[in-house]
Amino acid sequence: MQQVDLVGSESYQEVLKRVITFQENNNSDYIIGRGWDQNDWEVKKFPTKKELDFIFPNTPVSLTRIDGHAMIVNSKAIEMAGITKNTKIAGGEVILKNGEPSGILIDTPMRLVWNTYPEEDKAYYIKALKDAEKKCLELGLTTIDEAGTNRFVIGLVDSLQQAGEMSLRMYAMITKDTSNLEYYLNKGIVKTDRLNIRSVKVWADGALGSRGAAMKDEYSDQAGKHGAMITDEAELASLAKRIVNAGYQMNTHAIGDSANISVLRVYTEILKNEEDPRWRVEHAQIVSSSDFNYFSNKILPSIQPTHATSDMYWAEDRVGKERIKGAYSYKTLLEKSGLVVLGTDFPVEKVNPMYTFYAAVARKDLDNYPEGGYRIDEGLTREETLKGMTIWAAYSNFEEDEKGSIEIGKFADFTVLEKNIMKIPLDEIPSVKVHATFINGEMVFNYGLGEIN
Repeated sequence: MQQVDLVGSESYQEVLKRVITFQENNNSDYIIGRGWDQNDWEVKKFPTKKELDFIFPNTPVSLTRIDGHAMIVNSKAIEMAGITKNTKIAGGEVILKNGEPSGILIDTPMRLVWNTYPEEDKAYYIKALKDAEKKCLELGLTTIDEAGTNRFVIGLVDSLQQAGEMSLRMYAMITKDTSNLEYYLNKGIVKTDRLNIRSVKVWADGALGSRGAAMKDEYSDQAGKHGAMITDEAELASLAKRIVNAGYQMNTHAIGDSANISVLRVYTEILKNEEDPRWRVEHAQIVSSSDFNYFSNKILPSIQPTHATSDMYWAEDRVGKERIKGAYSYKTLLEKSGLVVLGTDFPVEKVNPMYTFYAAVARKDLDNYPEGGYRIDEGLTREETLKGMTIWAAYSNFEEDEKGSIEIGKFADFTVLEKNIMKIPLDEIPSVKVHATFINGEMVFNYGLGEIN
């Protein structure tokens, strides 16, 4: 919300116009944006830096794809990052054109650009946190899982919560940076009423939309392309040993079938003597039919239903008719683990949990497409979906005794909706509004309810 918002842009020309407008209003020394998706454009190809170089020859520009796993940068940003045609980093790619960097970076080389971003002051981050919280409360969220953060941000969140300036509860996963691991794994679980730190977020591979997801066989729409592991299986195993020995939970992003089996093999080996680890596979997006049996009450699928309805237009082009049978298979994952953990994955997807609910049950986009639902046999019932967004999500956070259902002895965290989403016609669900949001018995958002005591 502090950057150029490129979500929903329908062409690269629209992306450029939004960047120009942003810069006219902000005059930034470094232009940073996020949200473009070439799959939504008429020309569904990655752009190059040519236009950005022409418009902004002296100002660095970095525009991240909506999934966070690719970016387009101009020559100034490339120069500042020290990237050349010879730059090679495991787990990603610098895309070349005519033998020189095209401006497109996939996964790990993006870190070189991040390292050149200007340092923001504390006030910037506090504003960002409060802006994000306001959006969440308006949409009925009472706890969020922050899937990858650091000690600095966690400290800010804690101080705001303790001072009564932030109501939202947070389950914060630390990233696998050495400093984070050294501090938190030695310190142990950190828990307050509003903050819970007991997990590590790891990225096994990239994303499907940018062809960075690690696949066993080549992509169906690009010969020779397999994606890449950001964290290979050996490193996953080494990390897993450290994490389990510290009593922490490991939550690993896995999109491609190769990444998923790597994570599943590591989890299975590490957890064989653990009684109740609740380790999560984040996304579990494309799983080979023979690999579903790895999921269990120890290995939980943490999935985002709107991924299915965002990707359904082009996903089969990427992976083909056979592999798509193991993609976005939420009912199968439920049967294997006994529960599914449901979230939105914002800012990759919209924040609104009503979209999550609708996508899980109807398996349709907001235009009611496709008729009958996308692979509807893998859809969830309304009750399964509600549990996945409440009590099962709380369970996956080791918080089922304090939240996830409205019961005596638990936090008074609940959301008042204008309609009963368990009974209304499915196509009405996306437009359902939140009347009020309560956290710890306090009304933290109110729309149309008047005074409540």
